[in-house]
Amino acid sequence: MILVPFERLDKETLRAVIEEFVLREGTEYGIDDCSIDAKVTQVERQLQRGEVVISYDEAAETCTLMLQREYYQRLRQTSE
Repeated sequence: MILVPFERLDKETLRAVIEEFVLREGTEYGIDDCSIDAKVTQVERQLQRGEVVISYDEAAETCTLMLQREYYQRLRQTSE
């Protein structure tokens, strides 16, 4: 797994990665549904705060968003 600094992606690519993640995860959150744009904004803020990171899996040739702590847990597991 490779950590991809979100700042290095152009705006269109970053938005596409976030939208793909949001659509995969869904936008229904209990009683109040959340629009795609609202969820994208939430994820952008989480990236800026460092709570969420973008990870690239070389073997699968895919990228995904995950919690920062989850990324480092997986990284430790693969190095053991």
